[in-house]
Amino acid sequence: MSNSDRRYSFGADFQFRESDKPYQRVLRFLLIVLVTAFVVTVVLYSIFAIAVNTDVEGRLKRENKMYEKLYPQLLPQQKLLEDGIAGLQLKDNDVYREVFHANAPAVDPINSLSFLNGNDTVPETKIVAYTAMKIETVSAGIGDIERSFRKALLRAANPSTVMPPMDLPVKGISFSQVGASKGLKMNPFFKAYVEHEGLDFILSQGEPVFSAGDGKVSLVEQSNKGHGNRITITHKGGYVTRYSHLSTMRVKQGQNVRRGERIGAVGMTGSSFAPHLHYEVLYGGTPLDPINYIFGSVTPEEYTNMLYVAAATQQSMD
Repeated sequence: MSNSDRRYSFGADFQFRESDKPYQRVLRFLLIVLVTAFVVTVVLYSIFAIAVNTDVEGRLKRENKMYEKLYPQLLPQQKLLEDGIAGLQLKDNDVYREVFHANAPAVDPINSLSFLNGNDTVPETKIVAYTAMKIETVSAGIGDIERSFRKALLRAANPSTVMPPMDLPVKGISFSQVGASKGLKMNPFFKAYVEHEGLDFILSQGEPVFSAGDGKVSLVEQSNKGHGNRITITHKGGYVTRYSHLSTMRVKQGQNVRRGERIGAVGMTGSSFAPHLHYEVLYGGTPLDPINYIFGSVTPEEYTNMLYVAAATQQSMD
């Protein structure tokens, strides 16, 4: 660039300096304008946000004020509800003891950790010794468990193996609807312990009952005594299932049925304390515990809770 293209200005300090070129002055001006516009926009938006409320913000503020007024009134109502629930739980437990001679099942009886509350008062040496003993016991049984699993898996994989009926005879039940299983149970009529040869499912009158497996209806009984209306189904492999106290029966003797096919409805015919299904599983004429033949229809957690309730319930429904 020649000296003739350069521009100079005389400053206040009486010194000559090279002046900015025109395009530099334009860029500086634009930058100042953009920065100023940005700052003004931010300031105006902040003022607007603080001073002006949107419809949503206004509604939320009004709701907050309403909740602030209602909250003190809700506290006594909450306490009243808590007391009412506690009273109902006591009554429920009393009724359960009276009917089933056992405490009412908790929401999740197996997963309760209340037994850990007293651990702080137990010496650590005793906890360690007890844990070591349990580990030894479990370790000693590992071999038996592995052999049992291997035997069961080999048998299940054998094409000639006939599987027992494994479906639930009722649908959509929770563990709290499972009653007494096989064993000595308090009879609700005799008030004495007698052998209970099935598993009780406590349901409303008219709930559908389904066949637990493929088979043939070998007996259809109508009676106002004992087991009431009862259906007996013979399955392959020597297994038999029985469904008692039915209100209605939809199959005939000699009829072939499929697993999950509806065969009747829950009732309380015969000697029945309340509407329920008395379900039996037999093998070679020997009654088995039906609770061991339903795990294929429920989750492991549900089955564990059903096992617990069936064992803890001391009174049958028939």
